[in-house]
Amino acid sequence: HGAAPESHKGPEPEGSKIQDQATGWNSNYKSGLGVDTISSGIEGAWTTNPIKWDMGYFDNLFGYEWELTKSPAGAHQWKPRQNGHDIEMTPDAHERSKKNLPMMQTTDLSLKMDPKYGPISRNFHENPDEFADAFARAWFKLTHRDMGPRACYLGQDVPKEKLIWQDPIPKAKYKLKNKDIETLKSKILKSGLSVSELVTTAWASASTFRGSDKRGGANGARIRLEPQKSWKVNNPKQLSKVIKSLEKIQKGFNSKSKSVSIADLIVLGGSVGIEKAAKAAGEKIKVPFTPGRGDATQEQTDVHSFALLEPQADGFRNYVKGEYSLSAEEMLVDRANLMKLTAPEMTVLIGGMRGLNTNFDNSKHGVFTKKSGKLTNDFFINLLDMNTTWKEISSKENLFEGKDRRTSKVKWRGTRADLIFGSNSQLRAFAEVYACEDSKSKFNADFISAWTKVMNLDRFDLKG
Repeated sequence: HGAAPESHKGPEPEGSKIQDQATGWNSNYKSGLGVDTISSGIEGAWTTNPIKWDMGYFDNLFGYEWELTKSPAGAHQWKPRQNGHDIEMTPDAHERSKKNLPMMQTTDLSLKMDPKYGPISRNFHENPDEFADAFARAWFKLTHRDMGPRACYLGQDVPKEKLIWQDPIPKAKYKLKNKDIETLKSKILKSGLSVSELVTTAWASASTFRGSDKRGGANGARIRLEPQKSWKVNNPKQLSKVIKSLEKIQKGFNSKSKSVSIADLIVLGGSVGIEKAAKAAGEKIKVPFTPGRGDATQEQTDVHSFALLEPQADGFRNYVKGEYSLSAEEMLVDRANLMKLTAPEMTVLIGGMRGLNTNFDNSKHGVFTKKSGKLTNDFFINLLDMNTTWKEISSKENLFEGKDRRTSKVKWRGTRADLIFGSNSQLRAFAEVYACEDSKSKFNADFISAWTKVMNLDRFDLKG
């Protein structure tokens, strides 16, 4: 609405006086209600019958030439030009006896004048049934886009058609038995893949999950497809090596009566790597594994849509794609939040993964241990060691050296995503717990719990 100039309109809800009770946008123009309302400043309707589904919008858009005018509030809008035929008037929103000229905004006219959108709009105008179908599909996508895959849908009205924006994944054809799992674990151990390669690949696959719209995750093994297999953060050369090894194991296992998906093998590989790293540190653990993932095809993967999932930063792998206004530690917290991790879960995962050499570029930044490749709490012990002093070694203050306080000998190098666990008071409190001499068993248990949570973030078939 735009009944009068915006000078009559009050402040926004958060800026209004306390006695206005956040109603905001209050107007001192006449009654301030109904015909006297001021909101966007635009005044009028687009069609002759605004409450009826018809082609009135396109009829008006293409049926008239339009000229620029202003609403009573002074907002720019367009009205039909008198060019030889009657103009169908639109009903007033508040006075039944009153009729108004239809109006359009500049964005509306772009659907007519733009060289790309114009032909699309004309096609819809000439083919009402096609327009109705396209609108229904677009509306369904708009209102269901953040619900995740079809596994999250309930009720009898779920369409049978599978749509590519739902990120379809074929169901697993065979349920792995415990004996199968142990056989596959043995084959992975003998594959020659390192702890770092196995753990990094599993993390890269699962950590794409976004709790905001339930997209991404390990199910589907789309890390072996475009665009994910080419992302810099995934170290494409190393990733290709791991996938080829796992495909070889898959080929040797699959038969007419049984099969395993690459998606399951990737996650199982991460479990094998962690168990191997714990054993090397003198601890015997078992990482929970729940099979049942499927493998998506390239045809089932919208490359453009999945490109939007590429992380601009992943502090768990000490990766930042470029220079941003946000700091590395802020982006780390944002990434953890997308994966629905708590602060303690984020903390223990960082500590464990640093020791397992999961940096995207295989650098030693944040690897505060002499026992690399083993699952230990050394990251926390050495980060909080008071015998170490830290100093920035880059002008951007994103890389630091830790030196022995007495000898000045360089001991470690770390990034902001590492040092934040000693700098931030809350994160330091968690780090101090895991740095304790008697916390090794707690560290292992918490790390495995958080790891398993990430691996199963997209397993909606297990929820409930």
